Amino acid sequence: MSTPRLSGKVSIITGAGQGIGLATALKFAREGAIVVVCDVRQAQVDAAVAQCQALGAQALGRVVDVTQREMVDALVQQVLDTHGRIDVLVNNAGITQDARLQKMTLEQFDRVIDVNLRGVFHCSQAVADAMVAQGSGVILNASSVVGVYGNFGQTNYAASKFGVIGFTKTWSRELGPKGVRVNAVAPGFVQTPILSTMPDKVIEGMAERVPLKRLGQPEEIANVYAFLASDEASYVNGAVLEVSGGMTKRPDSPPVTPT
Repeated sequence: MSTPRLSGKVSIITGAGQGIGLATALKFAREGAIVVVCDVRQAQVDAAVAQCQALGAQALGRVVDVTQREMVDALVQQVLDTHGRIDVLVNNAGITQDARLQKMTLEQFDRVIDVNLRGVFHCSQAVADAMVAQGSGVILNASSVVGVYGNFGQTNYAASKFGVIGFTKTWSRELGPKGVRVNAVAPGFVQTPILSTMPDKVIEGMAERVPLKRLGQPEEIANVYAFLASDEASYVNGAVLEVSGGMTKRPDSPPVTPT
């Protein structure tokens, strides 16, 4: 029997309480990782940890707001104190607060940038020293197809996800020579809990715009994160992998909010 791809790798996953983050935590658990589940909701953290442990994985959970640097630093120190190293960081935590440019409030803009961009900076900077000292590590950032093509009504979200790509390209150059790989994943339309509030007709329209004629599943994004975190991706650095079923933004496309 082959050794799991992520055997023993200490892996921090933010936004791991539901959707893509939860699917990623469970995939990492199946692949043998030591999973550190982070989210802003205690109940979801506890549930995710229990699911990881049910798969036979070592797992611990912590409530973390990635916009609060003190909480991020405390998390990283706890992991280092417990396990002595950090092998993988998945910066998955993110939010949307959509509005057209002329209607968007400063609060909406600032909140999305704070979570989606500053939060990624906080977590990545917090783990960088440990990874460099180890001479190895992987940082994986959640971008989006909106961070590649833009989207109607998502000034703040698009800026944050374009920014994450900028982080990825820059940090891959800074940290690559020190043994730390940095990559990003850009999902398209994915079947997550946020879609439960949308009418069926809207969801059908989203699927119709994808060449594969369906939405993605959280597990399909998690599979890509697991590959990038593993030694199988040892020569992948500074990449942005679109996982969108072949969807590209067309000028005649109606506005739809991806996850």
